[in-house]
Amino acid sequence: MAEIDQGTFQQTVSEYLIRHRSILDVQSKLTEAAARVNRAIAKSVTSCGCIEISASRQRFPSELSLTEVRDLMKTHVDGKLCDRCREVLETEIGSALFYLAAVASLMAVDLEEILKKEHARVATLGVFHLT
Repeated sequence: MAEIDQGTFQQTVSEYLIRHRSILDVQSKLTEAAARVNRAIAKSVTSCGCIEISASRQRFPSELSLTEVRDLMKTHVDGKLCDRCREVLETEIGSALFYLAAVASLMAVDLEEILKKEHARVATLGVFHLT
């Protein structure tokens, strides 16, 4: 399989975006795709059982650095996706990426440039990125 970059992906999505060309259609499809990602995760827990979610408040000593805190933080996910659940989740994430690229294309923004800018921002801000 040929290597693909984000620019090529966005161009391909734009070429095949026929049925849902309206930005309103694409927005609603993106929202639906995101919901399907969430549903795939939920079904991995409730139907298959290959993973469990055990969530509680995360506590950590205040004297730790942010880097040390990151290492202590839990994902709340126990277990590992089985092959079937992984395949479903990958498909749903792929669909969400398709509609995200479609939004970018219809709004005339370059997804690859957005990724580069976001990468630079995250790399610059480090652990302060989302605080």
